[in-house]
Amino acid sequence: MRGRIPAGPEYVEHLQGSDKAKARLRVILETMMGKWRVSEACAQLGISEQRFRQLREELLQAAVDRLEDRPSGRPRRPQEPEGTAALRQQVTQLQQELQVSQVREEIALALPQLNRTPPDQGVQAPLGAKKKRRRQR
Repeated sequence: MRGRIPAGPEYVEHLQGSDKAKARLRVILETMMGKWRVSEACAQLGISEQRFRQLREELLQAAVDRLEDRPSGRPRRPQEPEGTAALRQQVTQLQQELQVSQVREEIALALPQLNRTPPDQGVQAPLGAKKKRRRQR
């Protein structure tokens, strides 16, 4: 056989995690290889056999789940609820209405300045109307 000697439970030391978690994983793997009996492993870890079996099952299930085939690429975006599309459409409509309203306001503010007469001419009275004059004393 050529190549490196396969790393067994010793490989656990290179993983990230707490020392307690690494020790548990290493002992579980060694038990599966036949190095320890379950009762010896439980004594070494200070846990019951029921807890040991639970940890072993969780470990193996997590490994199986992680090794399942997955679709390539990015996961699809979750579909939006039905109401979201309606709300997006309403927001777009309200934005358009706001823009129209702002344009109307700008026009309304600009038009009085165009129709304004110079202040020195004043407003002319309609024909036939008499001007009231004050008497000076």
